[in-house]
Amino acid sequence: MMTETSLTWRQQTVALSVPIECIGEIYFPCARSGASLVTVAKRNHSMPTMLDDDTLAFAHKVFNHCRNGDSAELATLLDAGLPANLLTSTGDSLLMLASYHGRTETTRLLLDHGGDPSLANDRAQTPLAGAVFKGDHAIVELLLEYGAEVDQLPPGGKTALMFAAMFNRTDLLLRLIEAGADSEMRDSEGKTALQLAQAMGATDTAAYLRSVAPRASAQG
Repeated sequence: MMTETSLTWRQQTVALSVPIECIGEIYFPCARSGASLVTVAKRNHSMPTMLDDDTLAFAHKVFNHCRNGDSAELATLLDAGLPANLLTSTGDSLLMLASYHGRTETTRLLLDHGGDPSLANDRAQTPLAGAVFKGDHAIVELLLEYGAEVDQLPPGGKTALMFAAMFNRTDLLLRLIEAGADSEMRDSEGKTALQLAQAMGATDTAAYLRSVAPRASAQG
């Protein structure tokens, strides 16, 4: 029989129906599909398929800790065995939540605990692409420092450099190229960063990409 786990959360004790170290991924109901609440067990653990209200509330608090940058609270949970790669209903990892909201300290904390910068959400967006979209230089540097794949192209998605090109972020475009990004890569529709920039009216990044395109082609 599985033993319940109790956690003290801001003077409130929350009893979980599963041990904290067993929680793998948490998914929430989708109004569109009517999907059930399920958990995906970590290897070698037996898990129920339904989440009770306390576990659901606990997960929401974890996600909000990441969004709000509550590093001290989150560190306590991670040290107690909370997996660093929990996912929301839309596939956002804890790292995505923290990095997208510009929480540098929390982002580093999650990376130090094994947060995976390669996890893309259901919209095929990676933490690095999200940070580029937000124009957050500190988060971009942090993710690169921890080995985020600069040219990661999730199925149906775009690279971080493509986001920089589309949203006219020339400084980040240059930084990604410096880090080894390939400006000639194509997305699932066959479009390059230059073509995407032109379609978005991103004049500065388009001008730069045009200026380096012949050189890139010659090197290729």
